[in-house]
Order: sequence, then C-alpha cells, then structure tokens
Amino acid sequence: MLVVQPRMGMSDPEAMRAGLLATRKAAACTVGTITVDSYTRQDDLEAIAEALRDGKALNGYPIASHPAETTRALLDGPWDEQFPVQVRHGSARPQRIMRALTEAGLHATEGGPVSYCLPYGRTPLAESVRNWREACDLLADADARPHLESFGGCMLGQLCPPSLLVAISVLEAMFFQQNGIDDVSVSYAQQTDPGQDLEAVTALRRLCGELLSGTWHIVIYTYMGLFPRTREGALSLLGASAELAVRGGAQRLIVKTVAEAVRIPTVAENVSALEYADTVARQTGAAEPPEHERDGGQVYREARVLVEAVLDQCADLGDALLRAFARGLLDVPFCLHPDNAGRTRGRIGSDSRLGWAATGAMPLKGLVNTSAGAALTASDFLASLSHVQHTHDTSALATGPRSIEANSGVRR
Repeated sequence: MLVVQPRMGMSDPEAMRAGLLATRKAAACTVGTITVDSYTRQDDLEAIAEALRDGKALNGYPIASHPAETTRALLDGPWDEQFPVQVRHGSARPQRIMRALTEAGLHATEGGPVSYCLPYGRTPLAESVRNWREACDLLADADARPHLESFGGCMLGQLCPPSLLVAISVLEAMFFQQNGIDDVSVSYAQQTDPGQDLEAVTALRRLCGELLSGTWHIVIYTYMGLFPRTREGALSLLGASAELAVRGGAQRLIVKTVAEAVRIPTVAENVSALEYADTVARQTGAAEPPEHERDGGQVYREARVLVEAVLDQCADLGDALLRAFARGLLDVPFCLHPDNAGRTRGRIGSDSRLGWAATGAMPLKGLVNTSAGAALTASDFLASLSHVQHTHDTSALATGPRSIEANSGVRR
C-alpha cells in the first residue's frame, strides 16, 4: 500500500496540531509532516523570537524556538505508531532542529549535506558536510530508531537529468549509513517523461540494492517545478506521480495540490490531494518497464558511473562528496552555489525525456551524446521551465479530468 504525505507547516501550535489531525483522518494511508519555517532553516533564532513576540505568522513551525513541551503537546493525539510524523526543514545547519525534534520525541526527518546546501543558499559545502555529520550523531543518540530521508532526488526541482538525481540520493543515503543511521529513504522527483521516470526509479532501486545496507525505501515527489495552473492539469500531474510511485514500487509519495501554482494550500486542499493520490494509487496496477529498461537502462548506467567516481575519491563519503564537487565530477545544472562547478546543462528533448546538453567534467563521455541539437538559449530555458505545466494544462483541458472511483475509506 502506498503511503501518501503532505507538505504542511504552520507557526501556531494549535493550527499545526489541527493539520496533523486532518491528515490522519483523511481517507487515505497517510503520514504527517511538520515543516519548519525559513528563519529556523537559516538558524536565525533572533528573527523567530521577534516574530513570535510580535505575533507574526511564519511560513512553518519554529520547532527550535518552541519548548519541547509545546511540541509534545501538539503531537498528543495525532502522533503514534500508526501515524508517524516527519520533520522537514531545508537546512544546511540542522543541529538545533535535530536537538529540538528528538527532545520532543520525534525521530524522522530528511535532508542531506548536498541536497540541503547547494539549492538553498551559500553555506559552504564543507560546512554543510560537517553539520550533517553532527546531525547524524544527534539523531543516532535518539531514544527511538531514527529515520533519515535524502532529498537528493529533488535537486533544484526541475531540469536536473535523472541520473544525477539518482546518484546524489544514493550517495547521501550511504553518507547517512556511514554516520550511524541505518534506516534511510531515497527520493526521486517526478520529471518530464513518465517512461524515463519509471526507468529512473528502477535504476534507483537497483543501486540501493547494490550499495545500501540496513533498511531503506523509495519516496516519490510529485513534480517540484512550475505546476499546472488549471485544476484539471494539476490533478493530471498529481495522478501521474501516484501512478509512477505504484509502478516503480515506491513506498511513499509526497503530494502537491491544485493550489500549488498560485499560493500555499489550505489543510482541506492538502487532504483532497492526499485522498486523490491514494485513490489513483489503488486503481493503478504495478507494471514492468519495457524489457530493455528493466535494469534501469541509460539512467542506471549514468548514475552508476557517477556514484563510482565519487566512491573512488576516498572511503569517507563526506570527504568524497567534497572532492567530487571540487573536481566537477558532480555538477548540478543551473545551480549557482559557489561550490558547484556550473558547467553542466540539462535539456528536454523532442521526446520529452530530460537529458544532458553539457556534461562539464562529469565522467559521462562515451555514455552521453551532447553534440546533437543547437546550444541552449535563454528562450529554450524558459520554455523548458514551463514544459510540464503547459503539457498537463493543455492535455487536461482537451480531454477533461480522469474518471476515478471515489475512495471508500481506509483502514489502517
């Protein structure tokens, strides 16, 4: 059974508790989310203190600024063994967050030294690696067995070819396990082509089976880029992500809502998205990729080379990641962080598959042909950003929303 999960974070403890209760009561197999605010993400506790003192709303729950008793109180009722709650945060300096969540009794969170550094600010990658080593130590000391999810499959949200998403997610999971966290999950964000996405999830599972120990599972993210503006288009894309999760054998799906393109969704809109994704998942049969892609295909071949290039740097995964980025062996397209080489580019092909327009110093020569096609222009880039949005809006308006049977309820 696929587990569905919202993005959700409110600064007021009672509102956060109500959101968790609504998620739990949804007619779907759900887990809860507490997303922290952006000040906490940046470790700016003074700004949080001022906002709380002045009664200003934040864009998430300030878990490191509320007493542990406050967080435990909001968890009383929603949270138990049947309804886990994950803390999501986006921080390259996560130590305070880890202390706060473990003091409140929580033990599930996510991120990573690369995925919560390069896209989110200018924190040096070396500092992020040190911080995440400490974060793993703090989690490992928790009373319960901790779970840590890599955000590596979501780098910059869009236009990063799947092989690099797969490689970074696996490498971060290996980093977690090397630093004492044996229960992990790996992520993959839905991209531009359903067939390629299924190939990528197959490649991700194969690499995890080869390289991870302990317990692990796969998490799919509904598309992280520009979302369709129409209700029909948004549901089309959400439904496609649920189908991908089932057909790819993932265990969890993090959803988006019909409001995604215009504003932060309400709790009710989150619940509707959870129930819609759950219904689509229940009506989707598992499917094998085409025979030539059942081993992960081209995505696996590229991702395996990238992972091996990092592992060849040194035995310590944190140091290996630093060396790989310094040498351009890993290089995230369109990422402006000072520690990213910035010599790679992604491109959406005429077949809607997301590939490489330039590979920089990454060890992909012989695997990737970047000579085909003209140089990527600014207009090409802008068109690529809205490709998925446009595809699902126009298709859904032409055909109408999919017909699905109503969800008759969920027994946990």
